[in-house]
Amino acid sequence: MKVLITGGGGFLGARLARRLLERGELCGQRISGITLLDAGFPSLLRNPLLRIVEGDVADPGVLEKAVEKDSGAVFHLAAVVSGAAEADFDLGMRVNLDGTRLLLEKLRRCERPPRVVFASSVAAFGGELPEVLDDATTPRPQTSYGTQKVIGEYLVSDFSRKGSIDGRSLRLPTIVVRAGKPNAAASSFASGIIREPLNGAISECPVAPQTGVWLLSPGRALDAFVHALELPADAWGTNRVLNLPGITASVAEMLDALRRVAGAGVAGRVAWKPDARVQAIVQTWPVRFRTPRAVEMGFKADAGMESVIRDYMTDEKIEV
Repeated sequence: MKVLITGGGGFLGARLARRLLERGELCGQRISGITLLDAGFPSLLRNPLLRIVEGDVADPGVLEKAVEKDSGAVFHLAAVVSGAAEADFDLGMRVNLDGTRLLLEKLRRCERPPRVVFASSVAAFGGELPEVLDDATTPRPQTSYGTQKVIGEYLVSDFSRKGSIDGRSLRLPTIVVRAGKPNAAASSFASGIIREPLNGAISECPVAPQTGVWLLSPGRALDAFVHALELPADAWGTNRVLNLPGITASVAEMLDALRRVAGAGVAGRVAWKPDARVQAIVQTWPVRFRTPRAVEMGFKADAGMESVIRDYMTDEKIEV
């Protein structure tokens, strides 16, 4: 099976590539090649099964190179993140909307309909929300990023209905803890308040301590991508969109967990620096979900915030 990962140079994309190389197979088939498509590759994986395509996902010429006629599995992770999509409307629309549509159009020409996992977001929800969202809650995004993701979900569902692809859209919680440097996502603080203190640096938090986050660890996100792709089409039926399980934690609760795991000195490396722009985006996002469909389909959340922090420390070889 040939695999394509858009956003393959990013945090989750690169880790997904490593996971697939370790597995060696998908859907019971040997992986014969993995193409990574991204605008840039900060660090390159080196493996004979990897093929690197550097360029813009919204460029038809780049997609011509990236999509092979016999591509069997596609993980569409490429996106302009929330804060950047809100700050630059044209960029977000071009990459998040036009790039998704152009990719799906290209996949229509594959020899067989490939299985496609689309990374959507809980930013699909906004406005007046119930205290706890469930699978029946209607998406009403209040950001450009959320709007672009919801349109992408509809496109994936319609291309699947027409038999062009076998698509599945996963609404990801905020991913915590992301290794590396902060990015332009409005949710970047959620990783920063854990990552920077553990690495001996001060983290400036732009939101209030009571701000809640619906979150999932990188490891669980990778589990979800692979599980979603390997589920048969009849497990999805006509509903090709899923709210993933996660855990709810306020910023204060996240810092309490960091204090228990790493000590008061580490947790004390967070400074409060309110940012009205970030607050305006984050406050539109949901905090609590019931996800019975996802659980029944075999998707899993993390055990708790402490386990999320310990997993990050293990992965990054951090000792305190």
